[in-house]
Amino acid sequence: MKARSLISTGVLVLLLGALAPTYAQEEKHEEAKPAAKQEQTKAEAKHEEAKPAAKQQEAAPAKQSHGQYAKNGQKDSRGHEYSTSKFGPDHHARFVATGGRLYNGRREYSYGGYWFYAGAYPPWFYQQDVYFVMGPDGLWYAVAYANPSLTFQVNIE
Repeated sequence: MKARSLISTGVLVLLLGALAPTYAQEEKHEEAKPAAKQEQTKAEAKHEEAKPAAKQQEAAPAKQSHGQYAKNGQKDSRGHEYSTSKFGPDHHARFVATGGRLYNGRREYSYGGYWFYAGAYPPWFYQQDVYFVMGPDGLWYAVAYANPSLTFQVNIE
C-alpha cells in the first residue's frame, strides 16, 4: 500500500513538473502579443510617414470628419449613386487578399452593388473591417471601420 502511495505521489509530482513549464510558456506568449502589436503599429506608422505628401492630401477629404460624405442620391462623375442604405459605417465588411475577383489584372471587391479596386491596397485593408464612401468631392474612399483616419482612394466599376 505504501508503494502504491509513493508511486501515485511520484506520478503527480512528475505531471505537475511537466505542466508548469507549459503554463509559463503560454503566459510569456500572451505577454509577447501586445509587444508584437506595438511593433506592428510602429512599422505601419513608419510606412504611413514614408508616403508622399500628395497621396496623403489626396485622401484628406474623407479624413476630415466621420460625417463628411456625399449626400444620399449624389452621383459621381460616372453616374454611380451614393446611398446610405448601401454605403458608409453601417455597412462595413472584411476583405481578404485572395477574395473578390481578378479583372483586367487588378483585384476588385464587390460592395454595395459595385466593384471597387485600387492600384495597391494598404496592409490594414485586410486586417480590419472596412466600408466605402463617396466623399463630397465625388471620389470614392475605403475607410477603416475601427479607425476612420485610415483611408485611401478607390475606383469604382
